[in-house]
Amino acid sequence: MTPEALNTFFSICIGFALAGALANGYQALSQRPAGFGLLQEGVAPKTFAAVPFLVFAAPFIIMRNTLRGMRLESRRFEFVMMATVIACFWSMMSGTFFLMTLRATGVIG
Repeated sequence: MTPEALNTFFSICIGFALAGALANGYQALSQRPAGFGLLQEGVAPKTFAAVPFLVFAAPFIIMRNTLRGMRLESRRFEFVMMATVIACFWSMMSGTFFLMTLRATGVIG
C-alpha cells in the first residue's frame, strides 16, 4: 500500500469518526438525531451555527439516512452505492481538513 493511499484511507477513517462523534454528541445533548432539517429553521443564529456542524457531521448523517432508507423503503443498490461514495468522499475531505488543522496547530507532527 502506497503512503498516499494509506494517508487517504486514514483521512476517510478520521472523517467518519469525527462525523459520528459530532452526530452522537448532538443526539446525546438534544435528545433528537442530527439531520439536514437543522437548516430549515429560518434565519436565526442557531441555523448559522448548524452549518459548520453539518459540514463535519454530514458523512454520518448521509450513511444513517441511506441505510435506514435501504431497510424501510427498499432503495435500489445503485442509489445506496452512490450515497456511500458521496459520504466517503465528503469524509475524506473533512478528515483531511481536520488533520491539516491538527498539523498546523502543532498537535500532531
